[in-house]
Amino acid sequence: MSTPHVIVVMGVAGTGKTTIGPLVAEALGVPYAEGDDFHPPANIAKMTAGTPLDDADRGPWLDAIGAWAHERAGHGGVVSCSALKRGYRDRLRAAAPEVVFLHLTGDRALIERRMAERKGHFMPTALLDSQFATLEPLGADERGVAVDVSGTPEEIAARAADALRAPAV
Repeated sequence: MSTPHVIVVMGVAGTGKTTIGPLVAEALGVPYAEGDDFHPPANIAKMTAGTPLDDADRGPWLDAIGAWAHERAGHGGVVSCSALKRGYRDRLRAAAPEVVFLHLTGDRALIERRMAERKGHFMPTALLDSQFATLEPLGADERGVAVDVSGTPEEIAARAADALRAPAV
């Protein structure tokens, strides 16, 4: 079943945005874009060094993701983007008003363990505290769903796709 919506898979580092996003895109019959690919090299270097990004760093990244979402409007797509703050999501909605958020949520210990197990990713577990401190969950007026990340990637993606297909989204 294809969707005309652009879904932003959001959440703190380690929730599985890069793993779950492509599975949800496949289930919904739309293309997937990896949000990390929109970061400029300076952002990657900063995070690799263990330094959290600030709002100035995130601006061009959010604008690039917003432009992709705008281009996909009406055709559908899934893109990963932490989108931790309401202001970041507002910026994405300014570029693509019909965007829908999929907030991957979970127990901090589970997320930290998954982060520690992944190989070759630039985001160190040391930044997880700053991610949780920054996180502003979806507001009641924001279009989207929250899905817990316990279970296998396939189980999580199936729950997410089902939630995104619901008429209220």
